[in-house]
Amino acid sequence: MTEATASPTTSASLTPHQIWTRTRGPLLALLVLVAAGVALATVRSGDQHGRLDPRSADRYGSRAVAELLKGRGVSVQVVTTLDEAVAQVGPETTLLVTSPDLLTPHQQNGLRAATDDSAGRTVLLAAGPTSVGSLVPGVHARPAGPVATRAAQCSLPAARNAGDAETGGFHYASNGLDTIACFPSDGLPTLLLVEQGAGDTVLLGAPDLLYNDRLANQGNASLALQLLGSRPHLVWYLPSLTDTSAAAENGGNGDDGARDNRSFADLIPRGWLWGTLQLALAAVLAAVWRARRLGPLVTERLPVAIRASESTEGRARLYRRANARDRAADSLRSATRTRIAPLIGVPPRDAHSPATLIPALSARLTTTAIDLPTVLFGPAPPDDAALVLLADQLDTLEREVRTS
Repeated sequence: MTEATASPTTSASLTPHQIWTRTRGPLLALLVLVAAGVALATVRSGDQHGRLDPRSADRYGSRAVAELLKGRGVSVQVVTTLDEAVAQVGPETTLLVTSPDLLTPHQQNGLRAATDDSAGRTVLLAAGPTSVGSLVPGVHARPAGPVATRAAQCSLPAARNAGDAETGGFHYASNGLDTIACFPSDGLPTLLLVEQGAGDTVLLGAPDLLYNDRLANQGNASLALQLLGSRPHLVWYLPSLTDTSAAAENGGNGDDGARDNRSFADLIPRGWLWGTLQLALAAVLAAVWRARRLGPLVTERLPVAIRASESTEGRARLYRRANARDRAADSLRSATRTRIAPLIGVPPRDAHSPATLIPALSARLTTTAIDLPTVLFGPAPPDDAALVLLADQLDTLEREVRTS
């Protein structure tokens, strides 16, 4: 029995040149993608992008309405912290809060204290149950609904002049407050104006009419300009999770030490949930597509004659690429059993039966040192060296059968 002293380099081994030839295409594509990303980021590094950002010209930005307000003589100031926002409130100011639900309880209480006696206007966009109770006591938010074109159906001049507008989102209900309810959906308003002394607070269930791509629809522009342009100054407050006031402690009221009990999922915009679900579905479909079962192999006549050595080498390369040592071992064992069966008087139909082949072969080779059951019907080799050793043992066995 021959011993395999080392794992030789076979004809199926890939050379460094072959590895480079196969990988240079994907590497070049990756390099192009990285370069394009860096170039795009550099070109657009000075632009402002963000949902409801008055400096953004993107689809979901609000630059269009900000420019229209400036054209009507309304100054627009963008702030990102609570301290900057409350410092600007006053009778000549409209304070627009784009994401009230991002504010912590401490920030909500501070904002309400600053706006209660300001005699100005406060506009809250898509204020949900986590914020509307603190910012406008006595008002309750109901589950959000779809955004659609709705009629004003109220006495508010801004709404009546605008006519139909695209509203929706949260619905609001009030208890014992001086309010004007507009654009009803399912019996509840999606726009609610709450009178507060000399000032007022406007609750808008959805911010969609302020987006650049929707401003020109229906009466969206008219309604937005009248709601936000009633005072000469507009403070556009974009709440930020990095605002240091979010970590400050409350003082002087019964909510000392209040903490934001909302989970991280509550702070993620609703669109991210649908985007994640779509990505998960795409991943599942891709996995199903890649894991599909192939049909049976189809035998075709080759257009040209191929040398047996070339065919053997090609199949060996395929086995090596797939690490299919089990398939290679089965092929070697099956071919050896098929060749030696007629030599020892075993019918072809029993050539692959251990109960028939092994006894006949043992009777023929009384002095062999080869473990016949393991070599002919054993497990798959664990590595390439074991596969080479198996091939040598099968060759030795076949020679012994032919010379015995």
